[in-house]
Amino acid sequence: MKTKTRIIALILAALMAATAAACGQDELPQQPPGQSQDALTGNAGDSGNAEGLSPEAGQAGAGGGAGAGSRRSITEDREGNPITLPDEIGTIITMGPSNTEIIAALGFGDKIIATDMYSEDVPGIKPGISFLDMLFPDGEQIVALQPDVMFVTGMGKETTGDDPLNLVSATGICVIYIPSSSSIAEIMEDIRFIAAVMESQDKGAEIISGMESAIEAVRAVGQTITEKKKVYFEISAAPWMYSFGKGVFLHEMIEIVGAINIFADQEAWFSVADEVILAEDPDVILTSVDYIDDPIGEIMSRPGWGEITAVRDGAVYYIDTNASNRPSHNIIGALTEMAKAVYPDLY
Repeated sequence: MKTKTRIIALILAALMAATAAACGQDELPQQPPGQSQDALTGNAGDSGNAEGLSPEAGQAGAGGGAGAGSRRSITEDREGNPITLPDEIGTIITMGPSNTEIIAALGFGDKIIATDMYSEDVPGIKPGISFLDMLFPDGEQIVALQPDVMFVTGMGKETTGDDPLNLVSATGICVIYIPSSSSIAEIMEDIRFIAAVMESQDKGAEIISGMESAIEAVRAVGQTITEKKKVYFEISAAPWMYSFGKGVFLHEMIEIVGAINIFADQEAWFSVADEVILAEDPDVILTSVDYIDDPIGEIMSRPGWGEITAVRDGAVYYIDTNASNRPSHNIIGALTEMAKAVYPDLY
């Protein structure tokens, strides 16, 4: 798996550069290189409440009012593509672990008949189902499975340059695009949308309410902190170090815990250099890298990094890769880990 992840790291690094050149900062992959989770396309920028706490935010939203209405009112997916939902949804294919996690949390994991290879560890899916290539999906294989609906990310479009699921849509299978969300508000709206598609609005509201309560509990402490620590969050290790600025839900989370992202003046995902980190001198370093054996030890042993406050103080911590990189309700687990890592005496 680590060899496969390194290969994907290179692919995603190239995709990020190509997408950034084509779209500026408006639409970047929400999945950094070097991670073995969602490889996603993302939409930079917030929707609804900037901190994702308003249950009313985006209620009309994408999907023909799906945030507030029933499945029958949904005429577009989250990407804005027209869709026609089937009368009944008995079988589902998911592409992207965040989609799989949301479907399973809503209680429909048993309806998933196939998913992407990175969703293999999602609790709630049945054993023995098919695992598909998320970067290069096989349309004929999907058609043969005959799902009622597919929930997919946009990564296949990025890797192939067009919609690799046109063949699937042409057969009448409902393909629903859920682009990777860049803010907590957008993640909540994704949950509302998927819940509406599955006619499980009450369960969706319950999941969102749990997120809101957990966020408020952390924010209540974060707002009391006056001497804020500076944080560097690394999502891809040397020699291809990547981090993020505004327009990424992890940036929101750093601020919620009461800290400062050292790249708060930047946008979305980008590569970083040693000299920049040394100049910024973070108090805490967080890493979600899981494709090397000892990511913390690797950071602590980098030449010259012993001068950084975080390294000197041993304030380098691992944050769960899945929870921090997948735009689903499970970001709350990462938020809790981040809070305890940055301010262990307060959380």
